[in-house]
Amino acid sequence: MDIKNKALKLHQDHGGKLVVRSAVEIKNKNDLCLAYTPGVAEVCKEIVADSESVWKYTIKRHTVAIISDGSAVLGLGNIGAEAALPVMEGKAALFKTFADIDAFPICLSTQNDAEIISIVKNLAPVFGGINLEDITAPRCFAIEKSLQDLGIPVMHDDQHGTAVVVLAALLNAVKVVDKKLADLKVVISGAGAAGQAIAKLLINQVVDVLVLDSKGILIECREGLDEYKKNLAKITNKNKISGGVKEALLKADVFIGVSKGNLLQADDIKLMNKRAIVLAMANPAPEIMPEEAKKGGAMVVATGRSDYPNQVNNVLAFPGIFKGALECRATQITEEMKLAAAYALASLIKNPTEQQIIPDPFDKRVVEAVSQAVKKAWRKN
Repeated sequence: MDIKNKALKLHQDHGGKLVVRSAVEIKNKNDLCLAYTPGVAEVCKEIVADSESVWKYTIKRHTVAIISDGSAVLGLGNIGAEAALPVMEGKAALFKTFADIDAFPICLSTQNDAEIISIVKNLAPVFGGINLEDITAPRCFAIEKSLQDLGIPVMHDDQHGTAVVVLAALLNAVKVVDKKLADLKVVISGAGAAGQAIAKLLINQVVDVLVLDSKGILIECREGLDEYKKNLAKITNKNKISGGVKEALLKADVFIGVSKGNLLQADDIKLMNKRAIVLAMANPAPEIMPEEAKKGGAMVVATGRSDYPNQVNNVLAFPGIFKGALECRATQITEEMKLAAAYALASLIKNPTEQQIIPDPFDKRVVEAVSQAVKKAWRKN
């Protein structure tokens, strides 16, 4: 049976990937009295008297909402709310598996930004955190920004989870290629959610970042840029290079792909500096296959795939980030928290090699290391 039929059978047999189970047993009238009426009224009154006690008495302290409008799902595009539900269920399963966080998928049948913002704000009392997922850029930037005053952490994982894992991978890759992070010229293919977040996280860490969209390198003088790309062009591309991917790759140290498959060939990698680092993360086909990148002279190669070494997967980041944020009652996910998460993740690989620059998603140290780093960073605020 191929993967398609296996996946369909799994989901059909179980009716999806999630169930709801009670944390308390209700076997008799006494149990019913305490869990529901009349006992529950006493809990309600406590929360009325002190709204902060909702964290003490309810699911809020260990629950995250996974919000999507289905507009940018994996490599499938704008497939809508119903078709997005299996992915959001999967995300919830990952939250539970890796961080013991109870997450719930909420797929919205609107792609109106104001409506999404209003819905999330009105849902917020139930949840300890909000994970925005698979919403198109640049809409996702405005939506995330508008939700930073809820008093709970709100993070668009496609942006920041990906950026954290990329930085962690780079921190160890530079050790393998014997270069310094601060000396790197980095090329990012893709100016959507992930590409912009990666660029912003790296901009103060490396010497220069060039970002490309489908029309070429972002540069301030280029016409037709939206406000987000214009702002990104202002802080990247220090030497004001114009052109396409070949011009960008000339004398570059790092290529980061969050765009489309089969974009590069070995000859393109030859334009880069010696001992190049290639993180080609388009799925299912990366921007360049590892064998082809190695043929072009790349020393360290990572992809988003599980069938090659160095899988750059945001499951290494978001469970630990939210676990730490919930445990310390953070009200936002700050830049310092993201940097701390990346450095903690990288630190788990004591002796990086070409075949291992980041931990495996099933490494049981990952969530604890990331969550502890996130808590420490928040408490420094």
